[in-house]
This record gives sequence, C-alpha cells and structure tokens, in this order.
Amino acid sequence: MNPIVRRLVCAGVALASAVIGVSACSSSNSGSSASPNTYTIWDPYPQFDNNSAWVKLLESCGTQAGVTVKRTGFDTTDLTSKELFAAQQGTSPDVLIVDNPVVSTLATAGVLTDTGTTKVDTSAVEPNLLAAGQVDGKTYGIPIGANTLALYYNKNVLQAAGIDPASVKDWASLTDALAKAKAAGKKGITFAAIGTEEGSFQFLPWFWGAGANLTNLASAQATAALNLWTGWLKNGYAPNSVLNDTQTTAWQEFSTGQYAFAENGTWQLNNAAKAGFPYGIIPLPGQNGGTAPAPTGGEFVTVPMQTDPSRYAVSEKLVSCLTSAENAYTTDTTLSYVGATTTVQNRQVAATPSFSTWVDAVHAAKGRTSDNLGTRYPKISQQLWTAVQAALSGSASPENALRSAQAAVGS
Repeated sequence: MNPIVRRLVCAGVALASAVIGVSACSSSNSGSSASPNTYTIWDPYPQFDNNSAWVKLLESCGTQAGVTVKRTGFDTTDLTSKELFAAQQGTSPDVLIVDNPVVSTLATAGVLTDTGTTKVDTSAVEPNLLAAGQVDGKTYGIPIGANTLALYYNKNVLQAAGIDPASVKDWASLTDALAKAKAAGKKGITFAAIGTEEGSFQFLPWFWGAGANLTNLASAQATAALNLWTGWLKNGYAPNSVLNDTQTTAWQEFSTGQYAFAENGTWQLNNAAKAGFPYGIIPLPGQNGGTAPAPTGGEFVTVPMQTDPSRYAVSEKLVSCLTSAENAYTTDTTLSYVGATTTVQNRQVAATPSFSTWVDAVHAAKGRTSDNLGTRYPKISQQLWTAVQAALSGSASPENALRSAQAAVGS
C-alpha cells in the first residue's frame, strides 16, 4: 500500500475506534488478492443467501460486465472494521455497500475512491440523499435507496377519540390529538428513546423540525424539541418505556392496538399490514407546520481504493448496474426503501399510491452526516442520546442536559 494511503487508513482506524472498537493499525502487505476476472463485493445483507434475488442480481451484474462476482455478506456492525483492516492489507473488495453514516468515516480514512475517479454517474440522485456520502465537496458513492421515519396511526383509535389525522399539521395539533386519545381511554404515541444511535435517529426529526442544528446541541430550538418529548411523558401521552424502547419494541407496543400513533420507519410496512387493525401514515410534523426533516437510513454503494486503478472501470459497471432504475426498483421493494431517484420513486407510487407519504418524507429528509459533519457525527449523536435519556428520566432538565451535551462535544 502507498505509505500516504496507509497513514490515512491508520488515522481512520483511530478515528473510528470509539464507534467500532478498533484501536490499532498493523503493518500491511501491498497488492490486491483479487484475480483479474473476479470482482469482490461486500454487503451488509447476510440474511440473503446465494439463492436470493439479491445475490442473483449481483451475479447478473457481473455477467453483464464480463466478470465473475464473489460476494460476502457481513453484519452491519462488522463491516466498517473489516474494511479498514482490509485496506491496510491491500485486500479491499472492489465494491463495498455500507450504511450511509459510515461513508464519511471510510472516506476520511482514505480507503474510498470518489465518484470523480470511478466515473459513477450520480446526477439523477436526490441531492439530500447524496449529501450523506459527501465529504469536503467530494462524493464517495451512490445510495441504493433510503428509508426514513413517519407517523403511523391506528384508524380505530383515532376514530374512537374523534381525531382527524388530516388535522395533525404541527406540534400543537399532534399534542392535542394525543390528549384526545388519552381522554378516550387509549394511549398516545410510541417512539424509541433508547440510549443508542436508534434514540438519536428517532429524536432528530423533532430536533431538526424545530430548526436546531447538530453543531449547537444547546440551542433554544433543540431545547424546545426535548421539552416536547419530556412533556409527552409527564402528561402520560407516551409511556416511560420509551427510555428503553428500540424501534422494534416501540413497534410492538403500537401493534397492541392501544396506541394512536407510532414514530417508525418504512421497514415496518410488512408488520403494519399484519397488525390486525386499519392504519394510515402521515409525515412527522415540524414545530410550526410542514414536514420535519427526518434522518435518512439506507446504504451507499462505494468503490474502495485499489492498488490497480485499472479495476475501477469494471467496478463502475457493477455499481451502475446495481443502481440502475430497473434494478434499484426491485431492490428497494425488497428492502422497503424509497428510491433514490425520481424515476424509481414515481414507479413506486404508481404501484402503491399510499407510498407517496414516504416519498414526501424522503424529499424532506437529510443525512446524519450532512452539513459536512463527517466523522464528528458519532460523538455528537452519543451526546445527543445521552441528553435525551437524562431529560426523559428526570435526572436533568432539558436545558441542562443539552448544555452538558454541547460541552462534551466541544466547539
């Protein structure tokens, strides 16, 4: 490996250590182990075996590019550290598919090529989705699609409580609806406030919906968002269990049929269809109206640096094949993702008109590492979820919890 690149990788390993538990950088051997006609792809979908439609697509893209594809699926939590160490050894895969917040970590570590080098065409991708893979003006990959958050509602509960879902336009009208649900003997809202990235992910729409920015966790806007959540708990509109709820357990509470609303994502659509009661979906409201920006989830298709840059031409063909409109539509349907391009989104809405709510949510969404936060985001997020936990548990006021969080993050 080029000594300059190796120093960048070592820096990236140290940078990511707080997140992925990596703290050392050993010496490496140069040269890729890939054969000229075999291209390796790593992805975070170990649930898909060799007979799945996903793996068949990878193989088909390889055939179209005139090469053999060797695919390995890893757990999402393992993929970052495995790629950082592979980069040290000069054995990175040709194509790497990773969760979008990880892109900035790998790019800063110097292990990813930018799309200017690989010639991957990103012109059709929604700019707010592409931003999750951008660092210092360069783009390091292309999204397969995106998932995000919205409000599911139980039609039976809302009808019994006299709530018109169309009336929920801002925080005040949502809180009024929660009060009506409680007065009718039902429960208000479930969400995940657990002290992990899931807690930050669920809080961000309210944080951003108030006009707050992740560079200033102690702003008046941020405090307003945390006051909203603490107020819901104090008034009994949300259960105390949110402190420990993941997005899965919060959904399980909603699926009891007793709650009016649930903040959750596109990945619950299949579960919603099996819930046993009629449901609907509306956007998460901003403080004063409009759709609140929710964080984007989903993976980016990236191209790690290779010792032989001539491989990039075929890698570009593989990436373009995987993210083409036809293939992206099939993949996004399988993963319950919203397409990253207008072409795919329009096709999804044509097939399922109600999906337009999710498309609108994605249009308003933003990447967690956007605003050029890059590798600063994990530390900011940790302090944000810590502040949320402190405020909801009553160990600190929202103002003091957020001041402590900002002090821990630093300027």
